[in-house]
Amino acid sequence: MRCDVLAIGTELLLGQIVDTNSSWIGEQLASAGIDTLEHRKVGDNLDRVVRCIRSMLEVSDALIICGGLGPTPDDLTREAIAEVMGVPLERRDELVEWIANLFGGRGRQMPENNLRQADVPVGGDVIPNPIGTAPGLRCEVDGRVIYAVPGVPYEMHRMVSEHVLPDLLERSGQRAVIVNRSLKTWGASESGLAEMIAEQVDAQTNPSIAFLARGIEGIVVRLTAKAPTVAAAEALIAPEEARLRATIGDLIFGIDDETMEHAVLSRLEARSWTLGVAESLTGGLIGSRLANVPGASHTFRGTIGSYATAVKRSVLGVTAEHVVSADCAQQMAEAAREVLGADVGIAVTGVAGPGEQDDQPVGTVWFGLAIPGVPTETVSTRLPGDRERIRQFSTISLLNLLRMRLDALA
Repeated sequence: MRCDVLAIGTELLLGQIVDTNSSWIGEQLASAGIDTLEHRKVGDNLDRVVRCIRSMLEVSDALIICGGLGPTPDDLTREAIAEVMGVPLERRDELVEWIANLFGGRGRQMPENNLRQADVPVGGDVIPNPIGTAPGLRCEVDGRVIYAVPGVPYEMHRMVSEHVLPDLLERSGQRAVIVNRSLKTWGASESGLAEMIAEQVDAQTNPSIAFLARGIEGIVVRLTAKAPTVAAAEALIAPEEARLRATIGDLIFGIDDETMEHAVLSRLEARSWTLGVAESLTGGLIGSRLANVPGASHTFRGTIGSYATAVKRSVLGVTAEHVVSADCAQQMAEAAREVLGADVGIAVTGVAGPGEQDDQPVGTVWFGLAIPGVPTETVSTRLPGDRERIRQFSTISLLNLLRMRLDALA
């Protein structure tokens, strides 16, 4: 079976929004063993959308349309599908009630425009959207099928995973399930990681093994298995995952949806230790990531955004002459532990550039770690990229350093 993808929105053509949705959908289709040979983008123009749908259905068995299901006049996906089907739109009372209840649950009156989202091409089916106001669509056209899903990523992800992919697999005659396991790594390049597990990758077809570079989130090694049941697919994955772990070792910091901050906080919680952070270079990025983890308050005491030198001295008591130095990182980490009443203190200071600390190269970073039972440690590194990338790389690098040190204590 072939399923292609059409992304709708003038903002995509103007570069105002990057189309990550099509990439994600393509990734899911590939994992499910469904061919996808063409992705297109088209602006918010009814005639052009209709032409794209018709021409793409000439060569594909199915089409996933992403976007254009909102409540405003330039959201034209419903109208375009109806025109391709040669049918009118009908307003579904159950959808009107659902959308109105969503607004009512938020204490708001439903705008009249949102009634458009209750319109469905005659003969079409609705794909439920439990977390948004835009229902999806599934419509048959001359033996082919169109799926329309919202452009909001978290709504689209759920609808594609729970409804579109299972329907496509059933239509293709594949009585199978697809199970993915993602091993998230930090500390090796994609090419270096590939060399480490090349033999295992070359030998595998089910499960297949693929690399996904995630920039500042590291590199994901994904195993994808197809089997009649979830249990059977997981049984295929288990031995290959064990082999990968034996080879990659502590480069792996989490699986699937786990983040680096999950990994750090879970290790601290296992020891009943609390964490305090002092940030200069990162200006609160570390604290923000830690606070985003549900239940973080059990372990995370807080962060001190000591960006200015005067704050380092007045709040943290830093006496080091140079604020981008081992002495400063050490004093900041120890002060984070003391001022915030934490068991563990970590700190970062450095040069994000341009125009800061011109006596040191841009990308110079110092980390400090104050952990019970061991001397306070400082580590220096030189990070690449622009200002934003240096700050983001510093954030995950310090968290990874803490993870590895906690593992070494076990």
